[in-house]
Amino acid sequence: MVNSFNLKKIYELDFGFFALIDPDFKNDHILDDIIRSVNNNNFSAVLIGGSSIHDDKYHERLKKIKENINKPIILFPGDSKQISRYGDAILFMSLLSGRNPKYLIDEQVKGVKLIRKYDLSVIPTGYLLLSSKSQTEVEKVSDTVPLNSLDYDNVLDHALVAQYFGMHFIYLENGSGATFSVAPDLVEYLSKNIDIPIIVGGGIKTRQEILDIKKAGARFVVIGTHLERNPNSNDISNLINDV
Repeated sequence: MVNSFNLKKIYELDFGFFALIDPDFKNDHILDDIIRSVNNNNFSAVLIGGSSIHDDKYHERLKKIKENINKPIILFPGDSKQISRYGDAILFMSLLSGRNPKYLIDEQVKGVKLIRKYDLSVIPTGYLLLSSKSQTEVEKVSDTVPLNSLDYDNVLDHALVAQYFGMHFIYLENGSGATFSVAPDLVEYLSKNIDIPIIVGGGIKTRQEILDIKKAGARFVVIGTHLERNPNSNDISNLINDV
């Protein structure tokens, strides 16, 4: 368990990994394995959240994760109901790729009192959802259309909006469970034209994908679906360690 959170350490890293844990009932049977795998591998921090939670045990699971993981816990909330006292920090996000006011500003306004109450460290983040071959859960829940992943200039325009708003990170992904990961060429194009670091998630399955995304200029790579499907500690070690 991390008793205090130094946000500066996250900003100073040249490259790192975030583990993404969805604290929904579908992962109850593997949660202990996921916790063990996260503790035994080279993750910089843990993101906690999901597009939707299907029961009332979110905070109970998050408490268990907080008490048993030796990494910083960063909330990655699908909505304001996922803001919890058991986080160290929060990705304070706006879904800039969409035009649904609920995820552009409404949920953020609903959540600020809890963020202040729980004294969470805030990481302002622009969230860009990119098109994939099939509709992802994020797309369904947010009721938004992703950006065309082949239109690099339009993606850049949205990333620059985040930068000019003063956000500290761009979170770039094709959505949880995506059939393919974000193209390294797009990551490289953005990294050469914006001044804020890039977090890349969604559909990352292989070590080569990670190496390519790192080389393209990403600051953090998020491992989520792969961690759910392969929560074995050695498997995760082979994927991320020594990258």
